[in-house]
Amino acid sequence: MSIALNDAQLEILKLFRHNQSAEDLKELKSLLITYLSDKVSREADKAFDERGYSASIFEKWKSEHFRKSSHP
Repeated sequence: MSIALNDAQLEILKLFRHNQSAEDLKELKSLLITYLSDKVSREADKAFDERGYSASIFEKWKSEHFRKSSHP
């Protein structure tokens, strides 16, 4: 099975044509995780604002049970 790489994956591969040290790879992984985490936070904040949620709704959600029962 062949899977095509997306543009981001291809760009990352181009950046790492040469061998990187284990420390460099660790640092790069941390940077990517931080970037993606920040992106998710920005999207969550945007959705929070668009829906007009307040902090109290999250407090309410903490005490609610959201899983659906598998029993009819």
